[in-house]
Amino acid sequence: MASAERPVVEVRDLQREEVPAAVALLARGFRDNPIPTALFGGDPERRRQCLEMMFGGIFRVMTAHTPLVAVDGATMVGVTGVLPPGACQPTNGQRLRLLPSMLPTGPGSLLRLLRLSGAWGRLDPKEPHSHLGPLAVDAHLKGRGIGSQVLHAYCRRLDEVNLTGYLETETEDNVRFYTRFGFQVIAEQRVIGVANWFMRRPSEAS
Repeated sequence: MASAERPVVEVRDLQREEVPAAVALLARGFRDNPIPTALFGGDPERRRQCLEMMFGGIFRVMTAHTPLVAVDGATMVGVTGVLPPGACQPTNGQRLRLLPSMLPTGPGSLLRLLRLSGAWGRLDPKEPHSHLGPLAVDAHLKGRGIGSQVLHAYCRRLDEVNLTGYLETETEDNVRFYTRFGFQVIAEQRVIGVANWFMRRPSEAS
């Protein structure tokens, strides 16, 4: 029998009608992370609302996303965005379409977000790669192995097509977590006052 602490969940493709629930889960899961705090300030509810606007815009505009979702029965418990090779950096047109989602967060937050996305874009690998993120497990379910199951499913898909994986993260705990799945730190940079680690999981052909 499966342990209550490490539940068995189904990991599958996110369905279009599930996007609003996925956006809400991402906002809850990321609310207290260092980057959202630096972007949107100290009020947790404001951070959650701003994250919903941001992630909602990303999922609406970055249509190449092929997200994975973890479900426990009828309940969504985890989600991650996945962008295929050549699609992980927004085009100029997509940046313009994202602006309406971010303008309500205020000019300071918008400028900080532009600095962050610019730094991430400059370090994005030139080689073909799958870009993982954002990845979140619902806040009250963290530590139960759900994120590991999502990563196992993602890495299995990478290996099936012999593709390199790539991600950005902002905590040392996350670095240790992703290292377990074969990701390696290839760069570290402080952006908007927050440490950022950039990690790559090589394909067998690399």
